[in-house]
Amino acid sequence: TRTLITLTCVYVDRTETIRSCVNPTYSKVFTLDFYFEEVQRLRFELFDINSSHNGLKEADFLGSVECTLGQIISQRKLSKALLRPGGTVGKAIITITAEELTGNDDYIELSFSARKLDDKDFFSKSDPFLEIYRVNDDATMQLVYRTETVMNNLNPVWKTFKVSLNSLCSGDHDRKLQCTVWDWDSNGKHDYIGEFEASFKEMKGAIDGRQVQWPCINPKYRVKKKNYRNSGIVILNQCKVIKMHSFLDYIMGGCQIQFTVAIDFTASNGDPRNSCSLHYIHPYQPNEYLKALVAVGEICQDYDSDKMFPAFGFGARIPPDFQVITCSARMIIPPPLWIQGVVEAYQACLPKLQLYGPTNIAPIIQKVAKTASQEVHTKEAMQYFILLILTDGVITDMADTREAIVQASHLPMSIIIVGVGNADFSDMQMLDGDDGILRSPKGEPVLRDIVQFVPFRSFKHASPAALAKSVLAEVPNQVVDYYNSKGIKPKVPSEYQSSRPFGP
Repeated sequence: TRTLITLTCVYVDRTETIRSCVNPTYSKVFTLDFYFEEVQRLRFELFDINSSHNGLKEADFLGSVECTLGQIISQRKLSKALLRPGGTVGKAIITITAEELTGNDDYIELSFSARKLDDKDFFSKSDPFLEIYRVNDDATMQLVYRTETVMNNLNPVWKTFKVSLNSLCSGDHDRKLQCTVWDWDSNGKHDYIGEFEASFKEMKGAIDGRQVQWPCINPKYRVKKKNYRNSGIVILNQCKVIKMHSFLDYIMGGCQIQFTVAIDFTASNGDPRNSCSLHYIHPYQPNEYLKALVAVGEICQDYDSDKMFPAFGFGARIPPDFQVITCSARMIIPPPLWIQGVVEAYQACLPKLQLYGPTNIAPIIQKVAKTASQEVHTKEAMQYFILLILTDGVITDMADTREAIVQASHLPMSIIIVGVGNADFSDMQMLDGDDGILRSPKGEPVLRDIVQFVPFRSFKHASPAALAKSVLAEVPNQVVDYYNSKGIKPKVPSEYQSSRPFGP
């Protein structure tokens, strides 16, 4: 039986109406949440509203454009031909531009000192430390940072520290910050020296190396002492904003996701002509290999400019000499266009192969890693590689695979392994690294976690989107972690430079 899938649309928003214009430019901005691991399909509909019409119900429908949010983001500016009623392609072009809303992921580096603080000790000088609190909307206070204690010093210089902009002020530059100076006591009953109010907006005055100062005030002394001025001066010597680049910064700066798939053609999959085989091609129901391939590939293809996906196989004997693919990764499917090309090539090559063995995946990892290593010497984030390995069994070259993963962790590369079938995949969990640090046979630890393993059986009765969400959720952080560790900043794009038409 065929499965009928009905897609429902949820209304988001509409632009303003522009009168008497055939080349309108709309100022309305639509704000959408972006999820890399999901295919977020969008539909834009264009209407002609005449002055005599009452709203969209009586407006003339001119046509529509469908795309994904990933396509818009990867190009920054997407132009598509308008599909008129009836499905014909019109001459009109709709252009959609995108930009990321500024987040609060930046870090702030602050360097405080003080001078002439009140002396609270009888036999020595005060031991001051500084606390900074964020005043919340409900008037409660949240401790943001507490400095170290500088012993026996009325003119302390506290160590430079970092704090996220979100923690400091929730992204609100005018939010009130309550700052308190204390004299440390070993019994925990610290003596109050004074306080002052500040904001990040004021602190930014120290960005260019200028000092910002606040009098440290003890309210009790202000009431009791006639000539009281302050209990010292607190000085901000430096305020430095450390930009934390996001995944979208890199993607919209031109970074391309290079997607490669490797398929297990070992004999344990069963004869593809048998309906019990994991490679069996059912006329109506895709097998697990195809489901996983399409679920992940449909998302990755939006971020790959040439849409060319290398597809490799392992564990098979291939014509004309029928040598077993064991010691090297051999491309058995010519690079097709779009993910559907991989699907068609996979189906076409199955009858020509002899499923054999063993299940060696290290050569595949090394093959992609060799290509990824060419990116290491570039100063800009231009290509990041995702390797999808689809396999049905326990790998037979575990030591070499561990070594290959450790070496690949130094490269712009992520590895997704989907276990197909009902085999014992316990060894795969070790490669994932979630339960501990993966090490090579020589003991070298993985530099960063780049492997995500998921058994397909956990998603057998779920939607393909659920599988894709699980295996791709970690990719954005892996991309950012790699480039940040290398000190590589995203390329700053020229004004919507990639404005090529995407097609009908």
